[in-house]
Amino acid sequence: PFSGSLARTAVADEFETPMETLFADFDDQAVAAASIAQVHFAVTTDGRDVAVKVLRPGIEAAFARDLDLFFWVAGLIERTRPEWRRLKPLESVATLAETVKMEMDLRFEAAAASELAENFAGDDTFQVPRVDWTLTGRRVLTTDRARGIPLDDRRAIIAAGLDPLAVIEKAAGVFFKQVFRDGFFHADLHSGNLFVGEDGNIVAVDFGIMGRLDRRARRHIGEMLLAFLNRDYRRA
Repeated sequence: PFSGSLARTAVADEFETPMETLFADFDDQAVAAASIAQVHFAVTTDGRDVAVKVLRPGIEAAFARDLDLFFWVAGLIERTRPEWRRLKPLESVATLAETVKMEMDLRFEAAAASELAENFAGDDTFQVPRVDWTLTGRRVLTTDRARGIPLDDRRAIIAAGLDPLAVIEKAAGVFFKQVFRDGFFHADLHSGNLFVGEDGNIVAVDFGIMGRLDRRARRHIGEMLLAFLNRDYRRA
């Protein structure tokens, strides 16, 4: 993680407002840190517990250098190894570059979280932290603080009086709804991004990487999944 003072400066600069005007309290210790951004817990001036995601200082320039290198290597592969062109190295790097470009603007992540929450309106089996748009910008994303047990902490789930099998069935059901019902899904589902609430429902965070499937692709994947589940490999 980068320092709390750098995070404070980044937030204040994003909104051109002193931190004490934005938050009643801001924890300098990052609760999570990844390649692009890190998260700090904070309390808003009206007393709400929130999580504040802040882009790493200089991350855009660092990724631009990396992507330049990736494009150079991909081009070299396509020129010198014709047998590897079927893997589409340049096209793959271009897809990565587009994904990274969207991840660098946290307003896209905020919009994705809001859309996902709308898709599950009235369905308490899946919870998405509410976005605070007044404290969200290109380099800063603020949401309600998510609370729960990490999905892979089986002992804690059992200690909370929950059935791990019921939890994982619910998690799978939630994901199938995203993929097959909505065609819009969380594409970064690891245990650091999924929690189990005290009621056994699934809570997700980090919506920087999302996926979309049109109706034709959903049907194709659904047919393939059914074939494998029924061990009908000829059909698959």
